[in-house]
Amino acid sequence: MPELPQETERGRALPPFGLAEVTGPSMVPTLHHGDRLLLRYGAPVRPGQIVVLRHPFQQDLLVVKRAVERREGGWWVLGDNPYAGGDSTDYGVVPEELILGRAWLRYRPPAGRRSPLAVVRWALSAARPLLSDRSAARRFRAR
Repeated sequence: MPELPQETERGRALPPFGLAEVTGPSMVPTLHHGDRLLLRYGAPVRPGQIVVLRHPFQQDLLVVKRAVERREGGWWVLGDNPYAGGDSTDYGVVPEELILGRAWLRYRPPAGRRSPLAVVRWALSAARPLLSDRSAARRFRAR
């Protein structure tokens, strides 16, 4: 994940939208390494939505997870890949002030040279909105 702009660190307000790149396998199958996200900073969060947050123990590290449920003290967040770890099962509830925003759109960049048919398939599947997945939130809550 890229860092926030320098102006944000000096106390200025966040821009309303931003871009981030996914690294690692914690959100597979929803998001893959190299996917790009369009974020809306400060957007209200509901269970099942994908959010970008500061890691509770490493504040300079940004993390992408699914907000599963609101609990006392903040949000319980989990990755879609149960084998990757690095979520609330490791560090507990994430305070509300560490959640920067929610992901609205996933963009998958093209990979190298391709046939014309492959380019058309990529164009049809490259950008997808990230909708709230309530069934996933219920499924992950059981863990």
